[in-house]
Amino acid sequence: MLHVLYLVGVAAFAASGVLAAYRANMDPFGGLVLAFAASISGGTLRDTILNRQPLYWTHDWVLLTLIICVGVGTMIYLRFWQLPHKSLLVVDAIGLAVVTVIGARAAIEADVTPLAVIILAVLTGVAGEVIRDVLCGEFPPLLLREDVYAIAALAGACCYLALDHLGVGATPAAGVSAGVVFALRMGAVYFGVHLPRPQQLGKGGGRDDGRDDH
Repeated sequence: MLHVLYLVGVAAFAASGVLAAYRANMDPFGGLVLAFAASISGGTLRDTILNRQPLYWTHDWVLLTLIICVGVGTMIYLRFWQLPHKSLLVVDAIGLAVVTVIGARAAIEADVTPLAVIILAVLTGVAGEVIRDVLCGEFPPLLLREDVYAIAALAGACCYLALDHLGVGATPAAGVSAGVVFALRMGAVYFGVHLPRPQQLGKGGGRDDGRDDH
């Protein structure tokens, strides 16, 4: 069941990569590159830190086929239909939610410390978005701006770790924790919640940088 959930997260990130490429006016090859970059970067970073060999995606033909199919399917959709408003934010939030908790599960299975579990879970969730934004020429990436992104992943990782310590099963714990991440991220988008910049903290708040989310 967790593997199915992970495939959902990977598919969401693959779609987000293509959508980001579309917004950046990239060609189809660029769309596939971003689909793969967004989908496997987080897990690759996690497995590299944990020294897990071979890397998970190098022997999972289902995963690689899914990324290609979702990438191509998303490009076909964009060829005939208009991009829905905030669609990138929605699919990105789905990918963030699922991949974060899968990262937490992998870290727990590697028997690392609780703090390392949280760090690895957050890195697994956000790395793909960072690589995607960098390849699209977005500087700084969304993660490094004031948007509630890594904070949502952090909350989900902590939730999963707590549920695991309480003896909750892996699947329900993943479902609840992924829901926490998705709700926080989309809630922040819907209500326009942003983390304050350092200069705003010194001036008493306020946000007027003229930038719209994605």
